Amino acid sequence: MAGPLAGIRVLDLTTTLMGPYATQTLAEMGAEVVKVEPPEGDIVRRIGPARNPGMGPIFLNTNRGKRSLVLDLKNPEGREAALRLAARSDVLVYSLRPHSMERLGLGYETVAQVNPRLVYAGVYGYAQDGPYAARPAYDDLLQGATGVAALNARIGDGTPRYVPLGLVDRIVGLAASGAISAALLHREHTGMGQRVDVPMFETMLPFVLGDHMGGLAFDPPLDAGGYARMLSPGRRPYRTRDGWICAVVYTDKHWRSFCAGLGMADLVSIDKRFADHGARIAHINEILAMVSEIMAQRDTAEWMEFFEKADIPAMPVNDLADLLDDPHLRETGFFEMEEHPTEGRLRRAGIGPRWSASPAGERRPAPVLGADGAEVLREAGYEESEIRRLAELGATRLPGTGE
Repeated sequence: MAGPLAGIRVLDLTTTLMGPYATQTLAEMGAEVVKVEPPEGDIVRRIGPARNPGMGPIFLNTNRGKRSLVLDLKNPEGREAALRLAARSDVLVYSLRPHSMERLGLGYETVAQVNPRLVYAGVYGYAQDGPYAARPAYDDLLQGATGVAALNARIGDGTPRYVPLGLVDRIVGLAASGAISAALLHREHTGMGQRVDVPMFETMLPFVLGDHMGGLAFDPPLDAGGYARMLSPGRRPYRTRDGWICAVVYTDKHWRSFCAGLGMADLVSIDKRFADHGARIAHINEILAMVSEIMAQRDTAEWMEFFEKADIPAMPVNDLADLLDDPHLRETGFFEMEEHPTEGRLRRAGIGPRWSASPAGERRPAPVLGADGAEVLREAGYEESEIRRLAELGATRLPGTGE
């Protein structure tokens, strides 16, 4: 095994997106992850185009590096199997509401009795000491609750809109992987396991408010909050003569270079709106409108050459398919091809972080439902007769057996 978390065993009781993304991140760092799925499988298996039922692209791209075991946790035998697996794991991650874990008999106090060194991590909607504690949560709800949808309303026609990504799920999933890694480091120093709670609402809020707290940071408030530059209607890709381009003329140096290249070198010194960064933010709508008019006068390729020479940040506007031919991604080998045992040839995204001393090794493809069940149960000490009995009782499901 390879990666900085090599040797760490993770019991993954999560479904949908946030929890699976967190545990895939751990798997990419070398952890051994067992994904426990209900008999019907993770609902995300059924999203998007697929060559075979239950193997959709969102599932394939959120569950790499894992082995799949089917357990019905409402079945006493399934619950017992989960406890036996927890006893030999370093981390347990769940995405049910905490009271649901208690109802299943898998609450922290119960699980800690079989493994006091376990890092027991919950990723769910809201902190448990407030009135929202029992509420269900999805990405859309949290984009609304944390102000993301309302911020989109400010820059559009006044209608709140969601970002077209599982934004909260993935941000909170990354935060969870970091919190779990920190808890593992604490255990390394102390020998103690612990409960780790990662609520979506409270974890996402600092992410949003870091940019947009604005005058609300002061008591009494100095304004209604919001970062003017990010909320400007002109903060969007610029239309060129033949397409679109992203450019950020931001620092004093950028503006001097931009104006000089356009033959307007004196603008920065003459026009007080360009005097410094604070002045530009105060007049951001006017400035971005001016830049938009200028950008429409040249082709995208001309602007890319201009910005590269001026050392001003710029990138083209890529559609999803464009990414597959991006020259930088080709050179770095970001997209990898894999031969999946049931799905054939697949394209997968690479891992962003790199570790010089403990690089991630070959990644296991996303599993077929229950594909590794018998193997995982044997490792937990189950005999073949016990595994067959679990299947007969409906506590597990073994592929290819009809059970």
